[in-house]
Amino acid sequence: MTTPEAQPSHRVSYAAAARILATRDPVIARLVADAGLPRLRRAQQAPLATLVQAIVAQQPAGAAAAATHRRLITALNSDVQPEALIALADASLRTVGLSANKAASLRQSDEEIVAPLSTVWGIGRWTAEMFLMFQLRRLDVWPTGDLGVRRGYGLAWKVPVPGGRELQPLGDRYRPSRSVVAWYCWRPRSSTPGPQTAP
Repeated sequence: MTTPEAQPSHRVSYAAAARILATRDPVIARLVADAGLPRLRRAQQAPLATLVQAIVAQQPAGAAAAATHRRLITALNSDVQPEALIALADASLRTVGLSANKAASLRQSDEEIVAPLSTVWGIGRWTAEMFLMFQLRRLDVWPTGDLGVRRGYGLAWKVPVPGGRELQPLGDRYRPSRSVVAWYCWRPRSSTPGPQTAP
């Protein structure tokens, strides 16, 4: 489970995270200047919003579940996005009527999502990581198995292309915004960022 220390204190967008990283790292500053701020299409509401509603509706009577769901949506300002959900304090989740178990279910860590998705036939770790980045908009995904990210890192930082194991610790300094760095790693190789798998 994600620790409170690892959770953002407020909602941070990819663009805002890129601005923060640019103030701390000259390579990121150059990438932002060259490519602009990250532009991701807004994910459709259905997957996360539907999952949230289903978790909230488990066990209590329909009217009680509906009331809890309405209070949660109000607390999220009617915008069911992962950053906003993760940023809600435990006390806020209790106030809307969620039990500790349901609150934990709604705020699973990236690894807790990747592990079960990876057991589904045809879905490996890379696919799960792309889902985290582009559907759930998680900010701290570091897809070291993506060849495009590895090659882009080598080009941007002017180092030999790292292997997956070599790339893993290189992302540590960019926590909790490694998804943004991955997005920029795709940029040096293509005008349209996108993932490439690698063994």
